[in-house]
Amino acid sequence: MSLFARKDLQSLLREAEGETAGLKRALGPFNLITPGIGAIIGTGIFVLTGPVAAENAGPAIVLSFVIAGIACAFAGLCYAEFASLIPIAGSAYSYSYTTLGEIVAWMIGWALVLEYAFGAATVAVGWSGYINSFLQDMGIHLPPTLTAAPGTTIVLTNGRWERLGSLTGVNVANLPHVVSHFDLIAFLGIALVTSVLVIGIKESANLNTGIVVVKVSVLLIFIGLGIDFLSVQHWAPAAANWHPFIPPNLGHFGEFGWSGVLRGAGIIFFAYIGFDAVSTAAQEASNPQRDMPIGILGSLVICTVLYILVGGILTALLPYHLLNVPDPVAIGVDKTGVAWGSFLVKIGAIGGLTSTMLVMLLGQSRVFFTMAHDGLLWKWAGKVHKKFHTPYLSSIVIGVCVAMLAATLPITTLDELTSIGTLFAFTIVCAGVWILRVREPNLKRPFKTPWVPFVPIMGMLVSLVLMLSLHALTWEVFLIWLVVGLFVYALYSRKHSKVQQELRGVSAD
Repeated sequence: MSLFARKDLQSLLREAEGETAGLKRALGPFNLITPGIGAIIGTGIFVLTGPVAAENAGPAIVLSFVIAGIACAFAGLCYAEFASLIPIAGSAYSYSYTTLGEIVAWMIGWALVLEYAFGAATVAVGWSGYINSFLQDMGIHLPPTLTAAPGTTIVLTNGRWERLGSLTGVNVANLPHVVSHFDLIAFLGIALVTSVLVIGIKESANLNTGIVVVKVSVLLIFIGLGIDFLSVQHWAPAAANWHPFIPPNLGHFGEFGWSGVLRGAGIIFFAYIGFDAVSTAAQEASNPQRDMPIGILGSLVICTVLYILVGGILTALLPYHLLNVPDPVAIGVDKTGVAWGSFLVKIGAIGGLTSTMLVMLLGQSRVFFTMAHDGLLWKWAGKVHKKFHTPYLSSIVIGVCVAMLAATLPITTLDELTSIGTLFAFTIVCAGVWILRVREPNLKRPFKTPWVPFVPIMGMLVSLVLMLSLHALTWEVFLIWLVVGLFVYALYSRKHSKVQQELRGVSAD
């Protein structure tokens, strides 16, 4: 048995033509761009923008967005080449299987399972907070013990139940408070999204497209309101808020100055990782050779422009040190004096986080499906529904597990684990493009990554540096997860792998 046995490229291309898969090709370029936008515009733009400006970069968060966008483009260009060349479900897992071998592909697939699970759960927790706030705006008060992770203290203040960690400058000693037992809203959110994914990819894509239109419209309205407010005799305060554009460093790396801009870029980079999910839907694209690069790079460019505009206007409306809040865009709208602005932003945030959950769960179920199809995971994970043409069993099982994570773990526990799996995948994809160019230079490539090997090398370096910047606990959990995965591989996958069976001359059933 060879741990580095590679999947035959022609076999992958036959799968891309639908000879062995069974998934329905129903997605055009617009339906592929919107999943990327749906995954990228979510927690990052509605939550991270404020804290990064307040704690790291100040108004120069605009430069952080530019740097992060350029850094992400290196990996995006490599993904675009692979997605057009090998347009099947599985993303980085499938790409590494044909370039670096089975054991590397297994680790990538296992890491992506971790990333998408914790990513969707993290977003569900944020979604729960926005939903609960919106319902209380409407006068609907759910039992506070069912609105947050177990152990979270919920305080009644000004007629609203708020999480203790979100209150500043409030004496809570004599206020009514309870401890939450279960985040029912987050659980139901994952259950709802899972149901949509089971019904069908076209229906899922159409729902996501509708949500993306809503939240992009909300952001454009915010940009319009901000520019209108600043253009009516408010340029002087805006100029003051932008001075100095790069606040002086406070004596520690990452606390303003150019190091703060770089630290901000590292944090914001994680808000861009959604384009990885676009490639997981390649096997359901109508014309993947043409449309996959459009979907990946198009979503990346659109979101980078929106991020830069929102970050610039937000720091012009308010002094950056006032933006360390969970809802910075809503605070920015309040500054314009538009009464319905906060309501609109919450609608946009709810839509944004919903589509992010949808894309993450879509990506995970497709990785599961592809690994099962290769014999590396159990057969039930690869079953396709006869009517809906979706991997329904993997979607349901994953949905239940993610729903329990979202309902029982706080967002601080879930956060960084979302990123490390993706950065690991980015590193391998960039390496794979370079290796395949050397190994098969004459292969027909519908889209070619420019400036090879410079672009793949930069993609690998950026991803590795950002991985090394993560906390030690994140690395410990990630390594434990990989060890568990290697046990699964040793006990099941290596015996049932179709590639290994072909090497042994055994017929794969």
